[in-house]
Amino acid sequence: MPLSPTLLLSLLLPMLLSRLVVPSLRLLVCTMLARRFAQVLPMLALAALAGCGDPAPPAEVLPPLVDGGELVVLTHQSGTTFYQDGEGRHTGLEYELVTRFAAEAGYKVRFIALPQFSAVLPALAQGQGHLAAAGLSITPEAAKRFTFGPSYQEVSLEVIYDTETLRPRSVNDLVGERVDVLAGSLAIPELQRLQAKLPNLVWNEVVARDTEEIAGRVAGRHAEFAVAESHAVDVARNFHPSIATAFTIGQPRKLAWALPKNADPELVKKLEAFFGRIRRDATLTRLIDRYYGHLQRLTEADIAHFMLRVRTVLPLYRKHFQDAQDLTGIDWRLIAALGFQESHWDPAAVSPTGVRGLMMMQDDTAAKMGVKNLLDPRENILGGARYLLMLRDLLQKAPEPDRTWIALSAYNIGFGHLEDARAIARSLNLDPNVWVNMKQVLPLLMRPEHSAVTRFGYARGGEAVILTENVRQYYDILQRVEAPHRPAFESLRDEITLLPPGQKAPSLKGP
Repeated sequence: MPLSPTLLLSLLLPMLLSRLVVPSLRLLVCTMLARRFAQVLPMLALAALAGCGDPAPPAEVLPPLVDGGELVVLTHQSGTTFYQDGEGRHTGLEYELVTRFAAEAGYKVRFIALPQFSAVLPALAQGQGHLAAAGLSITPEAAKRFTFGPSYQEVSLEVIYDTETLRPRSVNDLVGERVDVLAGSLAIPELQRLQAKLPNLVWNEVVARDTEEIAGRVAGRHAEFAVAESHAVDVARNFHPSIATAFTIGQPRKLAWALPKNADPELVKKLEAFFGRIRRDATLTRLIDRYYGHLQRLTEADIAHFMLRVRTVLPLYRKHFQDAQDLTGIDWRLIAALGFQESHWDPAAVSPTGVRGLMMMQDDTAAKMGVKNLLDPRENILGGARYLLMLRDLLQKAPEPDRTWIALSAYNIGFGHLEDARAIARSLNLDPNVWVNMKQVLPLLMRPEHSAVTRFGYARGGEAVILTENVRQYYDILQRVEAPHRPAFESLRDEITLLPPGQKAPSLKGP
């Protein structure tokens, strides 16, 4: 049977684009074509994207893996996979998992970050990588074409809408409306199954970088609804607070790394051993908590209010927060996030327990930090940053970022109460230097059987957990909307000693 013109062009397009040897020209041309075709011929859009990355190397360029060899990993840049933080360092759940696996298995690792999610599996099929780590769902359709490693996360498929519009109650409400999905996502085969029962159900496959862009289309009223994976929706809500989940469709799916169908069995065995170990020792739990554990604490109203204050109030104090970074080395955006959680950046704030100022400091703590006027915003910010640094320095055995999260909880509850909680953790055979463990233990300070035997007694440990998780989420947002600060004198913080040598750190009791 002769090939249709559309199918023939979709087969030839990646090869033709790969002939463009200037990378910037190739990226420009294929992206323009992808956008052009996206609305009318999604098959050609995906074909154009397949040519966006580096041209597929000949088979001999990507030899089988050997001990000490180079592991080539395909991914794409997004808040759920692989990205650069404010300091220009690579980070992301997939990045951390891959680098840990490569180190354990004895491989060097090279990432190829493709511009769109939909380009990842086509590139793997072309032999451009040994595996793909990009938040890929195990679906029956994909399992026919690729080998999947062990799953590491479970997600559901959510229908999202803008809360200023009418909430859809079922799939029937999607019929006749514009429904966007990320090209290449899990949503497409699930919607195809639903279409068998609802022939009038249609959707628009959008060639976009990630789910955040899809959510932005709904928030901007370019689409009534969208369908996306739950973990990506959680991240997108930080930047589009009016977005909410109406309902879920289909069954939960597992995320895993994809390999070619004829993948090296030895590589598959190493993946199984690696994921088995990080499940047993809770490394996987800690990593997932690091990237997702704090994302569902704030409501739409919380985020909307925060973004308003970022635009209207933060500019008044940005320089003070940046000076605090110069003094302590702590990212100014983290200090600002803590200040917002404490006072909403109100320098005149006073609590019923007597803590005051923008960073809500107690009088005795402020005096130890050299603050003379708690209602002076600059003094208060610098004092709060010094105090956070002192708390963090008292937790030398805790790795980052756990050390910072635990220090934030101590900022709220006091270091003495934190030490009580750490003692409880040890009695329960939990590592007190891991934040995911302390999240479980801190609320126990409110229970009589524990508060009666601890040194400092009863404390609202649950509030300390909420503060820390909220600060983490505000910090995530600020890292995306505010630029990092480059200190004029990098050595300044090295010349300042907060605690004189030999002086014992105080055990401060919180409110």
